[in-house]
Amino acid sequence: MGEREVVVPLFEGVQSLDVTGPAEVFSIAGALLSGRRAAPGYRVVTASPGGAAVRCSSGLRLLPEAALEEAGAGDTLVVPGGPGTREPDVRVVAWLGERAGRARRVASVCSGAFLLAEAGLLAGRRATTHWDLCADLARRFPDVRVDPDPIFVRDGRVSTSAGVTAGIDLALALVEEDAGREAAATVARYLVMYLRRPGGQAQFSAVLSAQEARRPPVRDLQHWIAENPGADLSVEALAGRAGLSPRQFARVFAGEVGVTPGRFVEGVRLEAARRALEESDEGVAAVARACGFGTAEALRRAFVRRLGCSPARYRERFRPVG
Repeated sequence: MGEREVVVPLFEGVQSLDVTGPAEVFSIAGALLSGRRAAPGYRVVTASPGGAAVRCSSGLRLLPEAALEEAGAGDTLVVPGGPGTREPDVRVVAWLGERAGRARRVASVCSGAFLLAEAGLLAGRRATTHWDLCADLARRFPDVRVDPDPIFVRDGRVSTSAGVTAGIDLALALVEEDAGREAAATVARYLVMYLRRPGGQAQFSAVLSAQEARRPPVRDLQHWIAENPGADLSVEALAGRAGLSPRQFARVFAGEVGVTPGRFVEGVRLEAARRALEESDEGVAAVARACGFGTAEALRRAFVRRLGCSPARYRERFRPVG
């Protein structure tokens, strides 16, 4: 079987790691798979309008292999992001609209999702991008179902990933699709990655995704909650720690943090439970007790409501590759 061609379009203001991260994954996987007849390797091709060198957002200059006008979409099309997507090159958008349909699959990294959306490739699809850009993507393209939580989202043949390094995770998932879990794990180890994060993992923690309170007592309480998910975190107990009445505390907390105390606490506990399921061998009941849910059934209900799967299923799907 021949090599699979991975095409990466370049443009002025591209984020260099959006290009080189996935490119290294496919390049290493290609070398790894070159001797396997059942799994073809990869050839990475970069292309820019006119074949001209482009300046990355970091100042680094990249010299593409081909002119975009002459390049095909390949087997896999990977669209990087960067500040250059704010005022996208119309030649790149037009090329995507014309050629992307010929690729077996299309992927974007970070704000590359905006280029896919401009080209009409995300209409009606679920997608993600960098957490700081999700609201803007949803506002500008209301026909896109933006999910700000996962590090990458796959909707049919189109995949989108969160900020910068998430492109490496998505590329590894695509390698796993082609060549199997062990091949992707080997590439991850070669890249000295601690683990290969699955797409369903959150790109931003429950604590950081909420507003940080302006008032020091509330801000300190946020941090204490994050460090003590198994403690009594009822509104009454938290109000006592803050020196406020329960009603006053609930109003102040929601105003400062942007979510109710109960919603914030559940997010923190859910995050702690996710980490425990990914990193330890403790049973679901033990994880539920340690993270403040009390019972396995309460943990299961929270997982199904917020993540769409049971704790056992989550552990099965999202346990890191060794």
